[in-house]
Amino acid sequence: MHLDIWLLLGSTLVLSAILAVRLSHRAGLPSLLVYMGLGLLIGEAGPLHIAFEDVELAHMLGFAALVVILAEGGVTTDWRRVRSAVPAAIVVSTIGTLISIAIVALSAMWLIGMAWRPAFLLGAVLAPTDAAAVFSVLRRLPLPSRLCGLLEAESGFNDAPVVIIVIALSTSPSAPNLAALGGLMLYELVAGAIVGVGIAWLGAQGLRRIALPASGLYPIAVMSLAITSYGVASLLHASGFLAVYVAALVLGNSRLPHGPATRGFAEGIAWLAQIGVFVMLGLLASPNELPGQIVPALVIGFVLLLVARPVSVALSTMGFKMSWGEKIFASWAGLRGAVPIILATIPMVQGVEQSGRIFSLVFTIVVVFTLLQGPTLPLAARLCRLESDGETRELDVEAAPLEQLHADLLEVRIPGDSMLSGVEIFELRLPPGASVTLIVRNGSSFVPEPTTPLQAGDTLLVVTTDNVREATERRLRAVSRKGRLAGWFGETGL
Repeated sequence: MHLDIWLLLGSTLVLSAILAVRLSHRAGLPSLLVYMGLGLLIGEAGPLHIAFEDVELAHMLGFAALVVILAEGGVTTDWRRVRSAVPAAIVVSTIGTLISIAIVALSAMWLIGMAWRPAFLLGAVLAPTDAAAVFSVLRRLPLPSRLCGLLEAESGFNDAPVVIIVIALSTSPSAPNLAALGGLMLYELVAGAIVGVGIAWLGAQGLRRIALPASGLYPIAVMSLAITSYGVASLLHASGFLAVYVAALVLGNSRLPHGPATRGFAEGIAWLAQIGVFVMLGLLASPNELPGQIVPALVIGFVLLLVARPVSVALSTMGFKMSWGEKIFASWAGLRGAVPIILATIPMVQGVEQSGRIFSLVFTIVVVFTLLQGPTLPLAARLCRLESDGETRELDVEAAPLEQLHADLLEVRIPGDSMLSGVEIFELRLPPGASVTLIVRNGSSFVPEPTTPLQAGDTLLVVTTDNVREATERRLRAVSRKGRLAGWFGETGL
């Protein structure tokens, strides 16, 4: 097919996906269902008959998209909201995940006759909640901050241990040594977290000290640092997924320049990654095989929703102060999305027995139970009495780029022969709309008083509105040449 046709098809697909977001938003559904539906529509069974069967390519692209989605989740997560829930989220993401895997695996062996290895792979693949699905739905609900923080943090943390388990089960034909697997998980998770924090801290220090020539470079730098942590952690055989999420979480809460622009950029490329990966997974699915897996998928899906998830949440949160209403809602809100389907490609790449069936089961479960859970979350919140319209919110303080405020920041250095030396701030008589906000003197900065005298060598930071910038510059030059008695007749002060 000609490149022009591919570009037209791709842009049309993206625009269709963007328009479909509003429909899914109003219905309370994660947009992933619409995207996967588009993939099925243009796939082999659809009118365009596009065949896509490259499992290895789907696996690589899926992992790349997941890295971007996790990075966006970390950058846009408010640490103040999730901080109190992090200990509980870590326990739910580890111990709770293991409990869920065991229950689903034993149910698959007993109820649908799967062998132990495919059964445990199915349990592991279905264990993680999906960051994109959780973020897209839960952030629209007025939930208590602690509960919302728990669900957000869990969806960011639980991918890492599950990936380790799925890879171990896919590459080892015999039952893995539990002690060795536990030690491996501990190393990968701890090392991944250290790598993420380390790279994010170094990157934040650098971005604070290095003035980049364009504001658009800051979002690119932040996302690149987060993705770099994934690569470094992977080279060290640590958890790259945990590293990228932790790094993005640290960077997103480090009060770096152009924070709103960074979050907007991260959301944009995450949306693009979601559209691409969900459409690709829809293409990879075989519609002819899905109907035969509906009954076993419903059986396992209801076990996951009504048994495995509630038991894992209840047991792993026993030591934390959570009401039964919060636990019930957390159980119902364990949304699955692209992550389980992406993980289901790992056994397919490794050629594990029944891997095709695992993929079809997971795909069907994700579609059916997202349709069931997504629209009912507001009702579940009301039934559990968790809506918090009147909850006190933290004061939201953001550093807004001056160009968005129609203002400018002037940096004025006072030379040794300037008559500004000795002039007090109020004597500058700057036009209305201009103010000296900071003075840098001898390596330290402070906010001046009206009677603060200026000194040679000072650097002034002056904020002005657009319409008085030129007048402010003229006034400063006039006082610099003629002193405090300078008139208003241009730069000469005459």
